[in-house]
Amino acid sequence: MTKARNFKTFGKSKFTFFHLSTFVLTFVSYTLFHASRKTFSNLKATITEEWMPSCDITNHTCEKLKPDHIWNDHEFFHDESDSKIFLGILDATFLAAYSIGLFISGILGDRFDLRYVLFLGMTLSSICMFLFGVLSEWLSIYNKVWYVTFWIINGFAQSTGWPAVVAVMGNWFPKSGRGLIFGIWSANASVGNILGALMVASILNYGYHYAFLLSSTVFFAGGILVFFGLIPSPKDIGLADPDADSDTEHEQEETSRSDNIEQPLINHEESKPIGFFQALFLPGVIMYSLCYACLKMINYSFLFWLPFYLTNKFKWSESVADQISIWYDVGGIFGGIIGGYVSDLIRKRSVVIFFLLTFAIPSLYIFSDSPNNKLMNAFLMSIVGFFIGGAANMISATITADLGKQGPIQGNKEALSTVTGIVDGTGSIGAALGQLFVPLIQSKFNWFYVFYFFIALCILTNLCIVPLFNREAKELYVAFKTRQRYRPVNAESDDE
Repeated sequence: MTKARNFKTFGKSKFTFFHLSTFVLTFVSYTLFHASRKTFSNLKATITEEWMPSCDITNHTCEKLKPDHIWNDHEFFHDESDSKIFLGILDATFLAAYSIGLFISGILGDRFDLRYVLFLGMTLSSICMFLFGVLSEWLSIYNKVWYVTFWIINGFAQSTGWPAVVAVMGNWFPKSGRGLIFGIWSANASVGNILGALMVASILNYGYHYAFLLSSTVFFAGGILVFFGLIPSPKDIGLADPDADSDTEHEQEETSRSDNIEQPLINHEESKPIGFFQALFLPGVIMYSLCYACLKMINYSFLFWLPFYLTNKFKWSESVADQISIWYDVGGIFGGIIGGYVSDLIRKRSVVIFFLLTFAIPSLYIFSDSPNNKLMNAFLMSIVGFFIGGAANMISATITADLGKQGPIQGNKEALSTVTGIVDGTGSIGAALGQLFVPLIQSKFNWFYVFYFFIALCILTNLCIVPLFNREAKELYVAFKTRQRYRPVNAESDDE
């Protein structure tokens, strides 16, 4: 086999223009995925008002205005509590479809062109959003079956995004320094949440359906850009595998020592898509999947319910709540970057995640009793986002890429998407359950108990990684005692 040629690089950097374009295109594409999800969550209060009966504000009780065919034809619910439950059901059905789709999309991503998979998901999701939020309003289609059907299809379409973009990034970027690179790149979800909130706030006064129209149009345009611009793998244009020259013997030794098992490396020449159960039982996959299920339940509860919570508790306008809520994502961006960088330095991931989630517990408790002050809420929200969003970004991107390219399957480019689908799919099952629990807990008790629920999930998440944490903490202690100098995670061998 002829060795793949190397293209000219910039200066002494091993990265090319294609690496930069890949980083930007995958970042932008998943930013748009999250911006579209944020659109619905930031419009919940307005949609609830649209689905409730119109009222005569001169009366102390909410009585329907006449004529019914003008003001009340779209009435779904008699009180706000019922509408919250239906919103929770929409979130749960979306995430249920999303989680099931992730397992399927991960497998498809390892068997078909990742560019086509990503393009199909982006365009189909944008069409579903248009039908759900725009056409239904234009044609006055107020029907529960209509909303649930297209939101389920949207969940399946959205599931194509994360496995595809993580796999593309894993194909292009080497293992050394992955914590920092993926820490920066994984900010795409938080940037998408911020972008979605700002788009909604900028156009909400014209009607909630125009927010859906703007989001779906931008999303569709992004899909076209990805179709014509994304290159899924270096081998597609003759570039060498970024990990081709890595010390495979060192990687095998690290895997054997950390997992107490001997597993053969897959030949670079004969890599094939791995099966679902083969990926599931790779070292660490089940552990981190369970961990992410608990953590994503918290993270997505903030994504779907934070603006509604601020509007409900402090009586702020929805546009103000949308703008304030972006600080949770700002904190998540910095948390993912700093956490990834520190994990590169100490060569341990679970230790960093454990401490992030430990500090998340008091931050959640403090935020649950935050005063009616916008500046203070933004500050506390960013702290919570730093710890919870940062840990979630690390697991969903950096750790998933590590698991999908570790010793037992090193060199196999047809495995990363499947592993990503398993981890994120399991996490989304937890997130789906959370969207049912949040409105139920809030309706039966109050918002304080919702935050106690989040604290319990943080504790449970840490319990899931206690075995990994104990092992890595002992290794760090031994290294400190012997003053061993650690290199970045998966760094190339000094002998090369």
